Amino acid sequence: MRFGYRAHSLKKRIAARTSHKRNIRRNFGLKAPRGMGFITYPKLAAYDRIYRGTTTGCITIPQRLLFFLVLARYAFYHYDSKIIHC
Repeated sequence: MRFGYRAHSLKKRIAARTSHKRNIRRNFGLKAPRGMGFITYPKLAAYDRIYRGTTTGCITIPQRLLFFLVLARYAFYHYDSKIIHC
């Protein structure tokens, strides 16, 4: 199991899209609907669920940082409107 950043591979992406097994499944209609991977490949589905939770892409860290900065700025400017004056 890997932890940390994902290393994107163009070679693996192309290989997955041009696979013979994929083409056969697509042409004969043997493909399960999205989200049903735990029925067809339970071991792979469990691995993928853990992998998605333990890794991040190189874009998500700046996105999260920006989100929290915007959220903090919003909370700072709108703090007075939530105070109830007696």
